[in-house]
Amino acid sequence: MTTWLVNGQRDGRLSPTDRGLAYGDGLFETIALRTGRLRFLDYHFERLVFGCERLGIPVPDTDQLTQELETAREDCTDGTAKIIITRGVGPRGYRPPPAALPTRVVGVTATDASVKSVWREGIRVRLCDTRLSENETFGGMKTLNRLEQVMARNEWRTPDIAEGLMMTDSGHVICGTASNLFLVRDDTLLTPSLERCGVRGVMRRVILEEAERLGIVVQRPVVTRAMLAAAEEVFVSNSLQGIGPVTAWNDERYGVGELTRALMAGLAERGVQECTAG
Repeated sequence: MTTWLVNGQRDGRLSPTDRGLAYGDGLFETIALRTGRLRFLDYHFERLVFGCERLGIPVPDTDQLTQELETAREDCTDGTAKIIITRGVGPRGYRPPPAALPTRVVGVTATDASVKSVWREGIRVRLCDTRLSENETFGGMKTLNRLEQVMARNEWRTPDIAEGLMMTDSGHVICGTASNLFLVRDDTLLTPSLERCGVRGVMRRVILEEAERLGIVVQRPVVTRAMLAAAEEVFVSNSLQGIGPVTAWNDERYGVGELTRALMAGLAERGVQECTAG
């Protein structure tokens, strides 16, 4: 079951002249709905507001979005919610209209609550050929421009590969196609700097908070392939799956280490049920 609202209307339609459709002029958030709760919704709103302000899109009313999410989910208690905000309808041409009227698209898709995280016990990843462009204007933001991730995800179809890691134009390892990347070396947690590209994931934020709570040293370096190969532990994260320990990449093999397990336990205590043991 999936329910979509466009500007609050169940029968709403997206105009062919909407700038989100024509130019990818907008942002989106993907939110886990678990046991009736929209997980870390306040963090998603904070990132959405930041992105709108950066792009110059009028900031949506988060109370209104919350009500629309509640309407869309109806009786659904477990699923995936999505918010899309575009700059709205505009005339032909790249120049944004002087007085934009944003479009709101809100939807909820139900999922089977009995399905456990496919990541929990460890995943195999690959390194993608498609690279991410670097542009500090969009660094950290979750814009509608996802074509690089689409092409990267299209590079494999074998079920044994759960995620693909992506590099920047300059050859640094930055993230997964739909996840953030973490390495562990010498009891230090490393996650790539996202100043020039990549998404500041909500789950990444929660993990960094847990690391601080646990007294784990965190660094945000430029990550190279050599650093990835030399890491003692590797994991990826996103809002829907929590933490996915990486157990294999090319010829490299990793264990699910103590630091990764400690962070998973911390996330489980904060309601990320995909990270619960067993």
